[in-house]
Amino acid sequence: MDDASIAALAALADDIGPKLAARGETVAVAESAAGGLIAAALIGVPGASAFFRAGAVVYTPKARVTLLGLTRADLDGLRGASEAYAGLLAQRARDRFAATWAISETGAAGPNGNPYGDPAGHVCVAVSGPNGSLTRTVRTGLSDRRANMTIFAANALKLLAEQL
Repeated sequence: MDDASIAALAALADDIGPKLAARGETVAVAESAAGGLIAAALIGVPGASAFFRAGAVVYTPKARVTLLGLTRADLDGLRGASEAYAGLLAQRARDRFAATWAISETGAAGPNGNPYGDPAGHVCVAVSGPNGSLTRTVRTGLSDRRANMTIFAANALKLLAEQL
């Protein structure tokens, strides 16, 4: 990650954190391909303990089970890196960590695509909140793993900011 990418994530989080705190609301994160960047950006906001509940990097099937309690039955009919799966991750994180909001992402950071046929740079982000869930698919067209990770995190934070 370069300084500009880190600064961009920090700016997004610096906008979100105070809004959540002022409203007495909280957020949880379930991320995969972003590898913890979303949670790191939010925790970097001074006073994060007022709004940040938890972050889970669910990069592996074992992590999904251990951290979010997802079972095979929960995943029946879903495929990874899809809007439906991103929505499930966000909803489960919101429920599991008793947060007002949850954000998630799932994708293929690169340099190659994923087993489902999505190219590097494909990500699905989701927000789950008091009024339901919203999902979005983004394709960066890039194969640069670190650049995609940052873009994935930024898109998840932007989706939450839009809902606030």
